[in-house]
Amino acid sequence: QLRLVESGGGLVQPGGSLRLSCGASRFTLDYYAIGWLRQAPGKEREGVSCISRGDGTTYYADSVKGRFTISRDNAKNTVYLQMNSLKPEDTAVYYCVADGKSGLCTNYGNFGSRGQGTQVTVSS
Repeated sequence: QLRLVESGGGLVQPGGSLRLSCGASRFTLDYYAIGWLRQAPGKEREGVSCISRGDGTTYYADSVKGRFTISRDNAKNTVYLQMNSLKPEDTAVYYCVADGKSGLCTNYGNFGSRGQGTQVTVSS
């Protein structure tokens, strides 16, 4: 079973940057569509970004367009979420999710494989 591991979260001031990483052991992530979800306290989980298998088509929630960038490094078997110009409303637990069936980002909020999450806190 695919086991995803996130890292890179932390405390950052508004306007700052963080880079989240999503890795896996024993499985090659470039076979999967990989997404990032987030959940803030008292709020529903929401999709943030996704990158498809193959041509690497990317998708972003409107709230993060122009600030976040998702990318793959197949040599390191890692998917990154570069987060710039962070805002307090970006505070949440961020989860990496994956799907290898179609390799597409359709409905990535419901991908079956999910990591344990990493906390991102944006505060002064």
